[in-house]
Amino acid sequence: MKNKFYNYIENLQNSITSTLEKIDGKAKFKEDIWQREEGGGGKTRVIENGAIFEKGGVNISAVHGELPEVLRNQFGVKEGNFFACGLSLVLHPTNPFVPTVHANWRYFEMYNSQGEIVTQWFGGGQDLTPYYLFDEDATHFHQVCKIACDKHHADFYPKFKKQCDDYFWNAHRNEARGIGGLFFDYLKETDQFSLENRFDFVTEIGNNFLESYVPIVEKRRNFTYNQQQKDWQEIRRGRYVEFNLVHDKGTLFGLKTNGRIESILMSLPPKVQWKYDVHPVENSEEAKLISVLKNPKNWI
Repeated sequence: MKNKFYNYIENLQNSITSTLEKIDGKAKFKEDIWQREEGGGGKTRVIENGAIFEKGGVNISAVHGELPEVLRNQFGVKEGNFFACGLSLVLHPTNPFVPTVHANWRYFEMYNSQGEIVTQWFGGGQDLTPYYLFDEDATHFHQVCKIACDKHHADFYPKFKKQCDDYFWNAHRNEARGIGGLFFDYLKETDQFSLENRFDFVTEIGNNFLESYVPIVEKRRNFTYNQQQKDWQEIRRGRYVEFNLVHDKGTLFGLKTNGRIESILMSLPPKVQWKYDVHPVENSEEAKLISVLKNPKNWI
């Protein structure tokens, strides 16, 4: 399974980066191949200063070795080895009317001292972070997610949508990072779902990612904007940074397991503002966004 899933994310990385390069039309992804001293490595691909994407990354990695202390404590074991692989992407557009998007799909195995698999699971998801809210964009993003989920189980979309709303929540701000999507973790083999079923589901979501995001980019890419709207985007990007550094499990996992810092912090936008005590004008488009972030809604 680990080889099968790694082959999948290798192909998915190629598909996503080639499509995004065509859409941007200016910038190309720069590839950085790296090795992890404790075992494994990855391929980081970053795009910067494009016609559409101010900064973005589509990374894959496969790492293995002795369980770090943070994971031994989490799983309640004294020793063991692990393997983890996945694809992670974040895209920060220049135009404030085009939303930021994040997605990742991953697979994990843990072994006992004899090298036998003692647990294995899939995780992942995707979420949209607009700076100006267009209801039809939010509905489209969620509709693609729901259609993909419904092919595998009717309960998946409502369950994973709620988990996304709960996870991407900036508790210290009492607001959502964006308008959600899907979030799932610890998808193990059960009486109802085989590991192959889990693989089929996660790859279904990955295969539909571009359909969830690219039409939104195409619809909003040529919107004109002013400096005030760009400032608002950069202020909201600050909240994105806060979530990633304070709450995000993937970021914290990477930092605590001697991960590659450049790849871990690839998700951070290039330009951000923190202004003191910012409040949008009442009934403005900026205020409309905040209202939804304070009270996540069902888009379908």
